[in-house]
Amino acid sequence: MSKNRYPRLLGLVPLLGTLLLGGCNMTLLNPTGQVGLEQRNLIITATLLMLLVVVPVIVMTFLFAWKYRASNKDAVYTPKWSHSTKIEVAVWTIPVLIIIALGYITYISTHKLDPYRPIESDVKPVTIEVVALDWKWLFIYPEQGIATVNKIVFPAHTPINFKITSDAVMNSFFIPGLGGQIYAMAGMQTKLHLIADRNAEMDGISANYSGAGFTGMKFKAIATSQYDFDAWVSEVKKAPKQLEQA
Repeated sequence: MSKNRYPRLLGLVPLLGTLLLGGCNMTLLNPTGQVGLEQRNLIITATLLMLLVVVPVIVMTFLFAWKYRASNKDAVYTPKWSHSTKIEVAVWTIPVLIIIALGYITYISTHKLDPYRPIESDVKPVTIEVVALDWKWLFIYPEQGIATVNKIVFPAHTPINFKITSDAVMNSFFIPGLGGQIYAMAGMQTKLHLIADRNAEMDGISANYSGAGFTGMKFKAIATSQYDFDAWVSEVKKAPKQLEQA
């Protein structure tokens, strides 16, 4: 009796493991910025379109298994059946229509969410130059005359123009809460335009493996009011350390 009971209990272990996900923050599905919101909508739309095929297949698998079970003597047994025009039409037409829809949505969104495309706004953007180092992020504010390490602050409702490069190893600059991800490469400059629609403190990471220390390449991205941003800039300018060529 115990031998039959415990395997069933062990089968519940993976289900209980999902409880550990209760503390997870689904940042990509709860974005802070306009770009992240549009990317989230694209993910949801694409997933729902693909589920139009997946869900019916799963449901029919169980229905067919039940209907044509060995104990059902009323099920029609046709061992020589091999073709159905109606099934062929359904099997091919529905996926083709879904692919066309996904292709259209992807084409439109790819151009709309081009990371090099500036965000339209009446507010003057803030430029932040990003340099991926081993193993930290250097942020330079050329217009404000300041630089920080592993922390950026910017006003909400203001476009942020990131100019991104690397001193050596290729990395990937990513703020999940704002959306977008783009590579940082030595000798090259990539661009990324983002905007925050509310005050928030977000995590930034390197999303590309670049060596043993890349897991420590994390930074804070803080969207705040214009007043608090100006006060922060003034505070950073008073810091004793200076960023020089040496």
